[in-house]
Amino acid sequence: MTILTTIIAFVVALGVLITFHELGHYWVARWSGVKVLRFSIGFGRPLFKRSIGKDHTEWVVAALPLGGYVKMLDEREGEVLPHELSRAFNRQSVYKRFAIVAAGPIANFLLAILLYWILFMMGVNGIKPVIGPIKQATPVAFAAFEAGDIIQKIEGESVATWQDARWALLTQAVDRNPAVVVETIDLHGQTAVRKLDLSQIHADDLDANFLESIGFVAHQPSMDPIIGQVIVGGIGHQAGLKEEDEILAINQKEILKWEELVKEIRANPGQLLKLEVLRKGQIIDIMITPESVNENGQKIGKVGIAPKVDPSMVEKYLINVSYPPIKAFYKACWKAWEMTAFTFRMLGKMLIGEVSWKNVSGPITIADYAGQSAQMGVAPFLGFLALISVSLAVLNLLPIPVLDGGHLMYYLIEIIRGNPLSEKTMALGQQIGMALLLTLMIFAIYNDIYRLIAS
Repeated sequence: MTILTTIIAFVVALGVLITFHELGHYWVARWSGVKVLRFSIGFGRPLFKRSIGKDHTEWVVAALPLGGYVKMLDEREGEVLPHELSRAFNRQSVYKRFAIVAAGPIANFLLAILLYWILFMMGVNGIKPVIGPIKQATPVAFAAFEAGDIIQKIEGESVATWQDARWALLTQAVDRNPAVVVETIDLHGQTAVRKLDLSQIHADDLDANFLESIGFVAHQPSMDPIIGQVIVGGIGHQAGLKEEDEILAINQKEILKWEELVKEIRANPGQLLKLEVLRKGQIIDIMITPESVNENGQKIGKVGIAPKVDPSMVEKYLINVSYPPIKAFYKACWKAWEMTAFTFRMLGKMLIGEVSWKNVSGPITIADYAGQSAQMGVAPFLGFLALISVSLAVLNLLPIPVLDGGHLMYYLIEIIRGNPLSEKTMALGQQIGMALLLTLMIFAIYNDIYRLIAS
């Protein structure tokens, strides 16, 4: 993955998400009769600016693309001519102001639904949830799951891919469910129902390797120890390994399968290894020192090689799940709702300490995920956009002054009291909100930097 790809994917993602958010504010403001002075994507020095329409609204693309804003006519921000007073934002009823502010997050929710709808109609590629070797002393081992079985349902909901399984189990793990009902089917067509205890899951386990932490490993077809790809510039490339090389032994220990090769390399980070390699009918020795990489707090070895894969063998474990338009739309709405509810639950559990704050990500991690998903194809990138769109909507709905949620909180108080809070109170709230938001940003960026150092 190139840095250029990451930057382009990140800018495109932010551009789409911010534009939809601000368009929500813009259109509802226009429908409410409010005059819009400026529509800006980004902050700082304008790179592009053009006045459009009878109101001469300025449409701006600015240098710093980490947000945007819609500036409306408002007596609190400058003089308003008498004939335009009725079009000032501050002169609107509290219900109109509420609708204008709420429209931004709502636009992001609608964008997520649209993206999920497209995804479900296109078809989502995934790996069948065939259980691989069971990790010992884990919840999965204690529940007596068996390798080779296929997960069919979790808590009554059908599961088609490992991605589905991860999501279903993660939502149960957040609530520390002590008896998650999992239905599986074996190679003979026999079904089994087991109860998985997720009550003792540690907060730090709710990360990208969640399935492995509870004991599930995806089944992988057995492959010969033949190299299919060598990463240019990687340890294997530097040591002289080539495609089609067959690894016969490591430190005189016979290697019969690719998984045995991986096991030996992972177990020896930073250690000099002697590889016995069969190349074009000749046996040669290659010395190699696996790179030491941090994974889940442990040091493992990596050399930058991948196996030679038989496409027909892999095909058996892949699945494409798609739906007709009406069902896809229903699934999209439900998915957006699930993601929203789950995000709020995660935030709540972070506040009470049941979920680690390490899960908070900043712009560096988001940019990395944007680049990775773009490299994987259109569907993964659309899925990434939908997820971040929901996250952006939820973040903006938090009752923190300076965010949309903070303004909505003020308007709810105004509706209950019958009159708005004083300017002094709201100004104090803005200062507190800025401090909270700055703290959150610093924490997110700290997590980003920690991930980079630890990886």
